[in-house]
Order: sequence, then structure tokens, then C-alpha cells
Amino acid sequence: MEQAHLPLAVTLGEPAGIGPDLTLDIYAKREARPVAPFAVFGDAAFLRSRAQRLDQEGLSIIEIASLAETQETFQHGLPVIDIGATASDTPGFLDPANADIVTKSIAEAVSAVRTGGARAVVTAPIQKSNLYEAGFKYPGHTEYLAALCAENGISPRPVMMLAHKDKRAIPVTIHIALRDVFARLTPGRIVETVRVAHHDLREKFGIAQPRIGLTGLNPHAGEDGAMGDEETTIIQPALDELLERFEIKADGPLPADTAFAPHIWNNYDVMIAMYHDQALIPVKAIGFDAGVNVTLGLPIVRTSPDHGTALSLAATGEASSTSMYEAMLLADQMSGSKAV
Repeated sequence: MEQAHLPLAVTLGEPAGIGPDLTLDIYAKREARPVAPFAVFGDAAFLRSRAQRLDQEGLSIIEIASLAETQETFQHGLPVIDIGATASDTPGFLDPANADIVTKSIAEAVSAVRTGGARAVVTAPIQKSNLYEAGFKYPGHTEYLAALCAENGISPRPVMMLAHKDKRAIPVTIHIALRDVFARLTPGRIVETVRVAHHDLREKFGIAQPRIGLTGLNPHAGEDGAMGDEETTIIQPALDELLERFEIKADGPLPADTAFAPHIWNNYDVMIAMYHDQALIPVKAIGFDAGVNVTLGLPIVRTSPDHGTALSLAATGEASSTSMYEAMLLADQMSGSKAV
């Protein structure tokens, strides 16, 4: 089957959260909001139970034996691949027994893409704390995906990108305290992040000549050393190496307080920020309910909504499916070799 005709592989996510609700909502509204055919890796009985809680009893959920059945089945019901695990439908209340189906769903979806049965993975939110109680050994979702994509014992170096339409931002350092950024930020880490971004913008986004900007770390990009010298001792050496060794031109260091102003951000296909909030605040500010988390650096396409499990909203029908829908649209575009 041609790549563009393969389905998307959607994970179940945390059963106690809103992930299953969002998937059901997207399928139910597929005529008003067109979406590429997708199959959910999980438990059909659980999804029927959740659909009933959401007053969607008329929504057909069909268990399929093979992803090859997705295209035809999608017209009649939501296709579900049984992965040999069950989920308890207890909205808002975490059940450690659900950890098995959560991790299996991710593993099976990734395997489906790697073996040619699906073309991209769209992951619903997970509750890491619940997985840790069951012995989950990875720091988070992304690290687990990297391990699943390992080849010859070597895991890829994933890079997190937040996107809202054509606005994209990447943090070089991610889930660490601000005081630790100064020790963890190195020219090598910046170079590696930019190289991954440059490669995937070309290969997965269809951008022939990616325009890349880099923020500074300190206020006003250090103001010529008056507010710190990391711009000259860490960021500039990285920019020099990118150009001289890899022929990748990136602009910077740009003052972070103005880099995301529209008239500046519009000049770049991606803005590389030095730490977590530098990148996430502007994306969330312009698209809080519609941002998409994209994992670059993997041999597969993976997107996810830019929010958590929202346990308190599970099965209430009040959760917005916009971010999950945008994640599916972007996964479709990236894996369909269409310019994004």
C-alpha cells in the first residue's frame, strides 16, 4: 500500500483521562472536520463504555484484525486494533492496572509504523505518575518512544518541537530547573538540536532551505556581556560550528524578548530557544488549545496534543479535541510528504 494511503496509528492514552474522549470526538465529527483514516491501538470494549458515558452510544466502534482493514472500516466505525490488554473505565481515577495497556498501545503503534502498516503515530496524553507505580523506567513519553525506535542498541536523540500552524519553537534544554540550564547548555547540545531540526524540516516538512533562528539565553541576548557571556562563549561557537562544519546557517543569538514578535518570528521556519519556557510560552500564547507537540529526530513521524490528561474533565464532554485534531492533521501532512 502506498505511504499516503496507510492509516495513522493512534494510541489509547491514559484511560482515566481525556485522551479516549478526544479520539472519540474527532471520529464523531469527521464529516465536519475531515481527518485521515486512523486506527486506535487499545480496547474496543473500553472505548464503547467511554462512548456511552459521553452520550455517543450510536458511535460504531469496530475491532479489526489488521491495519489493512482501516481504510474501508473507517467509513462505518472507529477501527480498533486489539493489543491483548484491557482498560478499566474509571474517569478521573487512576488505576495502576491500566499501565499495561498504556505502554502496550504505544509500543504496538510504533511497531506498526516501523513495519509499514501505518505511516505516523499520534499519541494521546499519558499519566507518567501512574506508569511509574507500575515500574515504568523511562523519564517520560518521548524517552520511551526513542527506546522503541532504537537500532543496534542505540536510541535516537529526540528533539521536542512545539508547533501552531507555521509557528514552530524548539527548546534546547527541556525539563530541568532554570538554575541547571547554565550547566546543561553547551555548544554541542545546541549544534545537535539544530542539526536534527534542520534535517527534519527538510525531510518531514518539505522545507528545502530551512530558516533557523536562535534566541539568546540572557536578557537582551547578554547586551554585549553586560548581562552574561553565554551568548559569546556557548551560543556563538555553536553557530560558527554549524556554518563551518555542517554548512547550516542559523541567525542569532536573537534577544528572546523580541524573537517571537510576529515580524521577526515570521522570518524563520523554526526558532530554537535555550530553555523550556522560552519556547513553550510563545506557542501556548498564540494557540493554547491548538498547539501540537512534535518529536523530531525519530525514524518515524510522531505528534501529540500539547496538553496533559486533564483527569477532572474525563467523560464530561467538556474537553476540547482541537489540539488532538491538529496533531492528527500535522501527522497526516508530515507523513504524506506534503509541504506543511
